[in-house]
Amino acid sequence: MGGLLYSILIGAVAGWLAGKLMKGGGFGLLINIILGIIGGLLGGWLFRTLGIHLLGGVLGDLLRGVIGASVILFIAGLLKKK
Repeated sequence: MGGLLYSILIGAVAGWLAGKLMKGGGFGLLINIILGIIGGLLGGWLFRTLGIHLLGGVLGDLLRGVIGASVILFIAGLLKKK
């Protein structure tokens, strides 16, 4: 249970940060947080698949989450324009 809560919290912060980094601010706080949680999963999978090792601990988890959430927000932004 603690691991799931940790993942949700890291994903939420990552989504918020990614929304701040992306042009236009993303999709609003709640959607950015949800996309951040999904992006955290994507970022973790992507980095494991590519064999890339970033920092460990909370900072590494947050960095992977922000990168994954930014990718998700970018793709969602492309789809939103259509």
